[in-house]
Amino acid sequence: MSIGEAIPDRRIFRITGPDREGFLQGLVSNDVRRLAAGPVYAALLTAQGKFLADFLLVPAGEAVLLDCHASLAEGLVRRLSMYRLRADVAIAPTELQVARGLGPAPADAVADPRDPRLGWRRYAPEPGGPATTDWDAIRVEACVPETGIELIPDETYILEAGFERLQGVDFRKGCYVGQEVTARMKHKTELRKGLVTVDVTGPATAPGTPILMADGREAGTLYTRSGDRAIAHLRFDRAGGPLTAGDATVRASAPAPLPSPNAP
Repeated sequence: MSIGEAIPDRRIFRITGPDREGFLQGLVSNDVRRLAAGPVYAALLTAQGKFLADFLLVPAGEAVLLDCHASLAEGLVRRLSMYRLRADVAIAPTELQVARGLGPAPADAVADPRDPRLGWRRYAPEPGGPATTDWDAIRVEACVPETGIELIPDETYILEAGFERLQGVDFRKGCYVGQEVTARMKHKTELRKGLVTVDVTGPATAPGTPILMADGREAGTLYTRSGDRAIAHLRFDRAGGPLTAGDATVRASAPAPLPSPNAP
């Protein structure tokens, strides 16, 4: 049975203590009570509702594992510790390694909660094997954002990044940091821009390249590209006509009218 492909840029922390789930529940975007059924994808936001960090929470007996991108690990743990106050909670680094794979999963693996196409993840002391899967192609097809590329701290709004589709936010759980802004975007407005998968023809362009309309107005930004497909952040009202990113031509994979107002 496969041990999976190593993901070297992740850090795993163990959260313990009798208050661990209540502590997390008041801070993160998803309902931590879902841990009873398996891993939970969530984010920590600023008070203004902007993205700070995303992570997977994984039940592990009398603990919760926190699986986050290495570049955000130190700041994330520092901020969580700041909120700890009198909660009986401890957050400690581990030596665990995370690996991922597709197809039949080892007995100790868990399903990635964001999208079935992302397969499974395994947490173990030993690292996984070398990467042989084009994970960027899978991510682009499923329009799953990545920390440091599509997910930008202090800038991204999680609903524009597709967190509702990726099971990363809950609108019934109650208060958490940034909840008011996120709820208002859900219930009182309609999203006018967000991440989508686009078709790209022409030379490769660096992530972050502006997408322009024929008249030169900016329509969005091109991010991860795999072959002739890419993830882009687009203004939906500007996505219908000819678009370019550098010397490449960009086309929304499907017509992108303004979405219907979000239902309560």
